[in-house]
Amino acid sequence: MRLAAQKQIALQDLVSELRKFPAPAFDHTQEIVGFLQATQVTPETLAPYLNWDRQHYTRNLIDKTPLYELIAICWEVGQASSVHNHRDQNCWMAAPIGKLVVENFRLGFQDIEAGQCRLEASNRVELTAEKPCAVDPKEPVHRVLNPREANQRAVSLHVYSRPFDTCVVYSPEQGTCGEIQLHYNTVFGKAVAGR
Repeated sequence: MRLAAQKQIALQDLVSELRKFPAPAFDHTQEIVGFLQATQVTPETLAPYLNWDRQHYTRNLIDKTPLYELIAICWEVGQASSVHNHRDQNCWMAAPIGKLVVENFRLGFQDIEAGQCRLEASNRVELTAEKPCAVDPKEPVHRVLNPREANQRAVSLHVYSRPFDTCVVYSPEQGTCGEIQLHYNTVFGKAVAGR
């Protein structure tokens, strides 16, 4: 089956289109992932939001409303997120630059108070400009990585609905988990003090 050609649009046009979606579109994953499958952001229009750090991937806020936030995450070669959840919120991802891997996990159990959990690897999905994806609301625990063998920087766009500022991170190897506070490295193209 051949996919329809994606329409290339500037980042600001993507923001304009996202702002047109009614609230119910953010309550399930089909509509927004369909939009991302039909639309590809022109990489050069991301320039004001790209910010790199050799030690850790960066989170760069592009747009935020009560319904969603749009973040560009910049990944150096070999960088990866922790295994984490999204606080029961929906998430959509596309990679306008580079090629990333999303590793999904099945949560056997978690006890945040005790800091204990049990996870098992579920599946892996390749994330590219042509292949955006949505986090499965039934199995929302995952990590994103920029594989060393790709040997290139990558940028992913994440739409989170509704915005959240904490999440649970997991160590599948140690069977531990805990809540962390999330931070931006840049907000609307400007560096955040202390970041």
